[in-house]
Amino acid sequence: MEIKHKYTFKDLSKQEVWDVIQDPEALQAALPNCETFEEVGDEEYKAVMKINMGAIQGEFTADVQQVDKKEPDSYRLLVKAKGKPGEIEADANMILDEADEGTELSCIAEVGSTGLMATVGQRMVGGVAKVVLGQFFKDIEKQAKQAAGQ
Repeated sequence: MEIKHKYTFKDLSKQEVWDVIQDPEALQAALPNCETFEEVGDEEYKAVMKINMGAIQGEFTADVQQVDKKEPDSYRLLVKAKGKPGEIEADANMILDEADEGTELSCIAEVGSTGLMATVGQRMVGGVAKVVLGQFFKDIEKQAKQAAGQ
């Protein structure tokens, strides 16, 4: 399943947005219900999150890796998450572009799931992903503006 999401960071440069989305502490703070986000290798992280949305509930342990980084323009995010409701694998291209009002981040992800998450269907998984992404980007924007003194 393909998930696409765009978010505009108002009045922030690509570099300001890039700096925040590369900070593990900022990522942990921005991920909804993220209990841990620890660096375990070069550009590799282990995260624990709780999700409670409809049929998709429980704790997920995720391996997260950033690859193909081209600062401050793009990177790929590879995620493998496991929890009681099943497993998710995602390969997301994250692209930052200058926009009239700031910086636009485009996320285009290919997502696969197993278990209950595959059973409840793409619409449910896609809906949960969009809610999580929306909250995540709003929190990242808030942190980036604080860091920029706005």
